[in-house]
Amino acid sequence: MKLLNYTSAYFAGILLLIISIWAGLFYFSMLDEIYDSMDDGLENQKILVIRKASADTTILNQPEFEAGYFTIKEIPFPKAQTYTDTYQDTLMYMENEEDYEPVRLLRTAFHHPNGRYYELQLITSMVEEDDLIADLLYSLVWLYLGLVASILLLNNFLLRKIWKPFYRLLERLQKFRLEDQQPLKTTKTNIEEFKLLNETVQKLIKSNIAAFNSQKQFIENASHELQTPLAISLNKLELLVENNNLSEAQLEILASIINNLERSTRLNKSLSQLSRIENRQFPEVAATNFNDLIKKQLEDLTDLAEHREVTLHLEEQGNLQAQVNPDLANILITNLLKNAISHNISGGTVKVQVKPESLTVQNTGSGNALDPQQIFNRFYKGEQNSGSTGLGLAIVKAITDLYGFRIEYSFQDGKHRFTVYLT
Repeated sequence: MKLLNYTSAYFAGILLLIISIWAGLFYFSMLDEIYDSMDDGLENQKILVIRKASADTTILNQPEFEAGYFTIKEIPFPKAQTYTDTYQDTLMYMENEEDYEPVRLLRTAFHHPNGRYYELQLITSMVEEDDLIADLLYSLVWLYLGLVASILLLNNFLLRKIWKPFYRLLERLQKFRLEDQQPLKTTKTNIEEFKLLNETVQKLIKSNIAAFNSQKQFIENASHELQTPLAISLNKLELLVENNNLSEAQLEILASIINNLERSTRLNKSLSQLSRIENRQFPEVAATNFNDLIKKQLEDLTDLAEHREVTLHLEEQGNLQAQVNPDLANILITNLLKNAISHNISGGTVKVQVKPESLTVQNTGSGNALDPQQIFNRFYKGEQNSGSTGLGLAIVKAITDLYGFRIEYSFQDGKHRFTVYLT
């Protein structure tokens, strides 16, 4: 939910609560005012009827309301002394409505100049409470809808304009890439909070760019500086191995040193490669045909597979293409295939299956299933292999994450299965 809509939802809820409370108070206040007005009217009618009765004794005998809005009947003096002006709500049958309707009744007593006492009852029609409640409810619903509509309009026109610098900043942050080295442009604003936000983001981005460049430079320098002495050491050791004066024990020691140096060289190359991928230093993309790359890699790895006594199979069920960096696509395929060959058994198989939306590499292997939570972590090894750097699958995962692909691992019937989904 967007910030503006989130605010509107809160406003709508608060308004509903406030209007509900206000409606209750308004309803009872309005009823009180209506009763007060009707009681004043009945009081005035009482005075007029008593005055008329003093002048015209013919109305002193009117026991029913059929003849008008009041009744008069004689009562004894002791009973008249107990009377006070009493107001009450009651129902009366109305001919025009053909139903009982609510009325306000005033009951009182008065002394006539003829020396007798009389009971006087006066009525006036009331507003029905159910009608009043219905009218009030409809009025409140329309008021609430009008207020909510006003808030939405305010958000869409005024608040959206006020928050424009914030949304512009979000949009540019989403498009920002550290590897592009382009400064982030911000929108001018007179709002202090947005000014502070823009300045803070600018400082943070400059700091990140500086750290990125420093890290990138360090990795490149470290990789280069390590590669050179490693290559020189390997060359000198190989020359030393060719010396016929060395004993068998000395040759074994030299062979072990060479193996470790070669592994260090591969490790240095893999770490540098992984860092460059994660730092998005492969910006170029092109329409890449994975089928062609797979065939080329299978051909290049034939000697390694024969040496390991592993049989390679390719099954093409469609053409797999994607907009990626060709070098990274090649690295992804190479690492999957080398992993399948290296961690195989003598006489085992590697099956590559290509579909229009996925690539699957399946291989036989010794041991049980690997840990799916750890398998793509750096330096994780399902089985000890002195020649493995433990970075091949980490590089594969970094490439799939870079392009939004998905990679899954499964183990069934003694076979490890890696599937890369491009869609």
